[in-house]
Amino acid sequence: MYDFDLICIGSGPAGQRAAVQASKLGKRVAIIEKQTCIGGVCIETGTIPSKTFREAVRRLYADPGIDHGTPTARKARPSMDQLIAQVDNVVAKESETVQDALSRNDIEVIRGRASFEDPHTLVVDGISSKRRVSGANILIAVGTRPAEPRGIAADGKVVVTSDSLLQLEKLPRKVAVVGAGVIGIEYASMFAALGVQVTIIDKRPRPLEFLDHEIVDELVHQMRKQDVTFRCGDGVSSMEVVEHGGQREGLIELESGKHVVADMILFSVGRQGATDALNLPAAGLEADDRGRLKVNDDHQTSVSHIYAAGDVIGYPALAATSSEQGRLAACHMFGKEAQPMGIHFPIGIYAIPEISMVGKTEEELTAARVPYETGIARFREIARGQILGDDSGMFKMIFHRDEGTLLGVHCIGSGATELIHIGQAVIGLGGGLDYFLNTVFNYPTLAECYKVAAFNAANKIQTVQSLKQRKAAKAEAEAPA
Repeated sequence: MYDFDLICIGSGPAGQRAAVQASKLGKRVAIIEKQTCIGGVCIETGTIPSKTFREAVRRLYADPGIDHGTPTARKARPSMDQLIAQVDNVVAKESETVQDALSRNDIEVIRGRASFEDPHTLVVDGISSKRRVSGANILIAVGTRPAEPRGIAADGKVVVTSDSLLQLEKLPRKVAVVGAGVIGIEYASMFAALGVQVTIIDKRPRPLEFLDHEIVDELVHQMRKQDVTFRCGDGVSSMEVVEHGGQREGLIELESGKHVVADMILFSVGRQGATDALNLPAAGLEADDRGRLKVNDDHQTSVSHIYAAGDVIGYPALAATSSEQGRLAACHMFGKEAQPMGIHFPIGIYAIPEISMVGKTEEELTAARVPYETGIARFREIARGQILGDDSGMFKMIFHRDEGTLLGVHCIGSGATELIHIGQAVIGLGGGLDYFLNTVFNYPTLAECYKVAAFNAANKIQTVQSLKQRKAAKAEAEAPA
């Protein structure tokens, strides 16, 4: 009845993983992609370019010591062309890798912009022609695009979004970043590492509010050492582009009356689901005011044969979780049993310095009245930290005070996004303090942080227990006969 058993709209992590899973089950699969690169926004303008740009900054300009905010001797500052050359090379290779995987699994790639004609039929508007394709099942994995600033157009030169940032012809001298979320903080730290004067503006009182506050405080401290200015708790009243000294500059007026002038304004205030061109009503669907789709636990929309996965369904909107969502959606639509995605997934923020976390924060546990104790390890106490020259990194574990189970792991510093996975595994398996006290880690490695932090927590817990025992014994002795 249909051309394909599954059509995936979008070739990002969710779409490609769903397509490969369905192909492994012997299904006829197609992917529709409107982006230039196969791999979607993740490879063309999102995850891969931004992380590659970070690495290019470190390799071409900043000494490795920049990871922990220590001023170091630097090389001659590279041009934007030199930095982007590194990005283009990686993007091309990643896109080839994805395309090869799709080809090996006999997945047809259809280039163009898709829109629904009816619940099972899509019209693909290509460069030179239109094509109609039908699918027994359809997965919407179109991802998101940056929210546009109000009252002013993003011209890609003075006012930019994360999609157009890496198309700049030259490095700016002064940058204003509107939005202290993940993307804003990552790019702000990269430009600061290049010696660019950076101002971060956000209406919220602190950046990255979902992170452990102690970790964020350390990040802010290290970024301030790179001369980053934070204007938190102060919203943007207006933005405009003005002529000054023969140059076009951005002028921001804050709600407090302050003004910020910059060569470039990076507007990074949230993202919008890229669903407006899909003609969703023809499929019986409707997106919310941010272009996102609502799905059930199996990633089905309100139309049973149409699924959605990835950033287009909202939180957690991570490449890794999007990939797993796509696989699980494909398994469900074709009746293959699969375990649901674990709730303990890691979050990585590729700022300079790097940050990662898994599990609960102190603030969440305090609000929930969960008794806990923390263990801290400083990279300067770890041999590997000394070898790397990272004397500012910090590692924290949170344990249940009575049960000893591991509740959360938080890290800032070199290799944080790699180091976090040990904690993720222990949390997922229900382990805790005893495991770390009795386990031997390679030496010298950053993994030794787990051992040091565990002993730090154990000492605190033992001290509290001893005091409680003394208090109980004293109360018993003083009780009337």
